[in-house]
Amino acid sequence: MTVNKSVIAGILLFYVLIFPLSAYADTGKKVLFLGDSLAAGFGLSEEQSYPALVEQFAQDAGYSIVCINAGVSGDTTAGGLRRLDWLLRQRVDVLVVALGGNDALRGVDPSETRKNLTMIIRKYRDAAPDGKVLLAGMKAPVNMGQSYTEAFSKVYPEVARETKVELMPFLLAGVAAVPELNQADRIHPNAAGQRKIAENVWPILKKILGN
Repeated sequence: MTVNKSVIAGILLFYVLIFPLSAYADTGKKVLFLGDSLAAGFGLSEEQSYPALVEQFAQDAGYSIVCINAGVSGDTTAGGLRRLDWLLRQRVDVLVVALGGNDALRGVDPSETRKNLTMIIRKYRDAAPDGKVLLAGMKAPVNMGQSYTEAFSKVYPEVARETKVELMPFLLAGVAAVPELNQADRIHPNAAGQRKIAENVWPILKKILGN
C-alpha cells in the first residue's frame, strides 16, 4: 500500500503542533522536596509554598530548574521512606529531605528517625549515584523533655556527617516561634513565613547546583 507523501507531511505537522519540540527538551535540573505539611504549604496555595518560591528564586537568578513538591501533611521520615521508590521513577538531580518534624511531635525514637533519614539518602543514591542531597534539620519541641530534645538535635548533624551531604541545620530558622510569620496554630508558617524559609533554602541549594 502506498501512502501519499502529503498525507505523511500533514501527520508530521500535526504532531509538531500538538507536541512541540520544547516538550522534549531538557527542562533543567529536577529538585525533589521530600517533606511534610511545611513543604506542602499547609493552609496556603501551592504557589505560596517554599518549594515553589525556591523555584521562582532560581529561575529569576537564571537557573533552569524544576522543583517537585512532594510534601504530604502529617508525613514522617518512615512515610517519606515508603514513598521514595515511587517518587524516584522520574529523574531527580537534587533531593531535599525535609522530614522529621512529625517524628518529634509523635515522640518517635530519635534512633528510628536517624535510621529512616539515612535509608532515604542511601536509597536515593542507589537510584541516582550522581545526585546531590540537602538535608534540612528539624528540632523537637521543648515539651518532649530535655533528654529527648537533646537526642533529637544530634540526629541531623550525625546523618549529614556520616552520609556526607549538605546540611541546613534548621529548616524553620528565623520562622519558628515568630508570631507574624506563622498561622494561628503557631506551627505552620504563613505566606511570609514560607517566603522566609525559601530565602534560607535558596542560597544553600544554589551552592549545591553550582554554576
